[in-house]
Amino acid sequence: MAGKRVKTTKYEIIQVASEFFMSVGYSATSPKMIANELNISTGNITYYFPTKDHLLLEIVKMLCDYQWELITEKTGNNGGNISSICLEMMTVVSGCAESDIARDFFTAVFQSEMCRNYLRRNHEERAKKIFAKECADWTDEQFTEAELLVMGLQYTSVVATDAKVSAERKALRALEHILGIYNVDKEARKAEIEKVVSSDYREMGKPMLRQFIKYVEDTNIQTLENMLRGNRRNKITGTSVLEVSI
Repeated sequence: MAGKRVKTTKYEIIQVASEFFMSVGYSATSPKMIANELNISTGNITYYFPTKDHLLLEIVKMLCDYQWELITEKTGNNGGNISSICLEMMTVVSGCAESDIARDFFTAVFQSEMCRNYLRRNHEERAKKIFAKECADWTDEQFTEAELLVMGLQYTSVVATDAKVSAERKALRALEHILGIYNVDKEARKAEIEKVVSSDYREMGKPMLRQFIKYVEDTNIQTLENMLRGNRRNKITGTSVLEVSI
């Protein structure tokens, strides 16, 4: 497992879980494996994360932030655009095609009700900004309905089947439907798909989960440092603070 760890139980659990999920696989990882690695009881884990799904959700939240930062930097638009959505999907699908561990992880994400609900809400808000022009008269309910359809298309692009169609081919066809759902006109759809096909999404997908482990480590360290700085400021000013459970 990775060497440097944040010496705070909650963040140690997140970090070690991400290492296991991305190295041996989500399905093969048990709370007992994480507890043994940290030399703690499984009760310490369930105190913060009652089920494995709760822990998966925490990591999914971080992965969403990581992926979006990576993709929007690549497309040159920090607010996100249609190209960002296309590249994000193709990066994930190509990563799953390259790695059974990646496919196992993303399949688990789509099969978890908590994770699906989080992704739907997250992607709805993003879609409202990116497709503001195409869907100017849409209600919140219409965006929810659209994202439910989109998630189904994304799931079928990731999950393993015996169909003799490549994952990337399925994903490209799914992108056509997704952009159509959000009223992107046919010519614009074609241009966006051609753009993502000519990009280096395969090279981006290969190291994604390995790099994510480092991102989790760095984020946890930064979170703890921010908390410690806040506690120091409160002590200096004499402010009474409640102990934060970490």
